[in-house]
Amino acid sequence: MISLAWAPSYAHPLPANHRFPMLKYELLPEQLLREGILPESAFFLPQPPPDEDILRVHGADYYQRLCAGQLTRPEERATGFPWSPELIMRETTILGGTLECARRARQHGVALNIAGGTHHAFYNRGEGFCLLNDQAAAAAYLLAHPELGVGRVLIVDLDVHQGNGTASIFRHEPRVFTFSMHGARNYPHRKEQSDLDLPLPDGTDDVAYLALLRETLPRLLDQHQPDFVFYLSGVDVLATDKLGHLALSRDGCRLRDEYVLGLCHQHQLPVVVCMGGGYSPRIADIVDAHANTFRAAAALWG
Repeated sequence: MISLAWAPSYAHPLPANHRFPMLKYELLPEQLLREGILPESAFFLPQPPPDEDILRVHGADYYQRLCAGQLTRPEERATGFPWSPELIMRETTILGGTLECARRARQHGVALNIAGGTHHAFYNRGEGFCLLNDQAAAAAYLLAHPELGVGRVLIVDLDVHQGNGTASIFRHEPRVFTFSMHGARNYPHRKEQSDLDLPLPDGTDDVAYLALLRETLPRLLDQHQPDFVFYLSGVDVLATDKLGHLALSRDGCRLRDEYVLGLCHQHQLPVVVCMGGGYSPRIADIVDAHANTFRAAAALWG
């Protein structure tokens, strides 16, 4: 049984001409239902989690100031979003969705959050459209509950931008292995050190990208022996993406998702998938590439 986290608050209103494609959070669930990729019964409505589940990976001072609207102007600008109480509700709901996905994936093998993958959020700050780090919080939650049987976590971050916040949060946590395969010359300009970083040159195409992924991921599974996987499936790797600088086709992006999810299925590893970024000028390109991720999950676990 596949579960999908989605809430209406995911599609948060932004100022006109804002470059973040918030519309995809309305269009993607509609497309999944219209095409019959997944039934309406697969959707669940996430809720904000208890503060303790957030404070495992974020400082109390930062979180309190964030909720109270007390970030400095530079701090707020770094997030890329204008602050509002509704924005905080959105961000905590997304994080709660990934947490609940982790619980459901343990039981059913896979769960997907239609948002999430907020990997630029650090312990004490947000940046790059990321205020709270949902996958980090969910990984910490699993590790904090030994009865769940998760002792080692692998985070597979294939967004075009390095997962700098996630790498920083888990820098001294050997139970979490952070793997980021990203554009070498892309944001963030100051990279953190993941357990494994694979920086890619501009223009990397399907063949080179998939060959490197197929060479690397089985080795990581063998070496780290994870009990649980978080997959960040950003579609900003597409050649059409205005922020990405890589050259994957939509088929290449689909094959990437099928490969990662196929390995998890083959090894009976529970996996949570979060959508991450996508900034192609045509919203249809973003939505259809994201829909391919759900198509891949449905083919394996449906």
